[in-house]
Amino acid sequence: MTVYGIVGLPGSGKSEAAAVARELDVPVVTMGDVIRQACRDRGLDPATHHGEVAKVLREENGPAAIAEASLPHIEDGLETSEHVVVDGIRSDVEVERFQDAFGDDFLLVSIEAPFETRAERLDLRGRDAAVEDGGESLEDRDERELGFGMGEAMEMADVTVENVDSLAAFQERIETLLTDGPSALLDDECVELAEGTA
Repeated sequence: MTVYGIVGLPGSGKSEAAAVARELDVPVVTMGDVIRQACRDRGLDPATHHGEVAKVLREENGPAAIAEASLPHIEDGLETSEHVVVDGIRSDVEVERFQDAFGDDFLLVSIEAPFETRAERLDLRGRDAAVEDGGESLEDRDERELGFGMGEAMEMADVTVENVDSLAAFQERIETLLTDGPSALLDDECVELAEGTA
């Protein structure tokens, strides 16, 4: 059993990694869904209030609130699958909560890409158009995510994947990770394994 936690700044490739998992029939628990549901429960539009509600949830219920709310969904996934992917980890506190829950069966994967590359990807996805509608710029989103402790979380990664070449190559790396484990990527120049990760 392995719970793969995914962390990364906006546009790094987290959603693509989650899509690969779904193709492999690996359950994906998206922490953002917890926040989106909380937005709807409060009568707010998730598209414009996501960041604000994420902050409020952590203020109301502690910094691990969203990780805590995700645990039952992860447990459900493990009932039918050997692996589960958790998409959208935002902080070191959330990483620690998952480590407490799953111990050595939790593997943190940081997906990284340069700012310019991420900006280009998000622009292609039409996300920057949201700025004109009162949404956040990529700089603002990065600042908010890093404010939650994402930088610290990324530094805790067991596996770091540089998503800087083709989409197909990235998808293949994620598939190899999920099917064969991190040791299968030892010789990949775009993958770095933390000491003791096999």
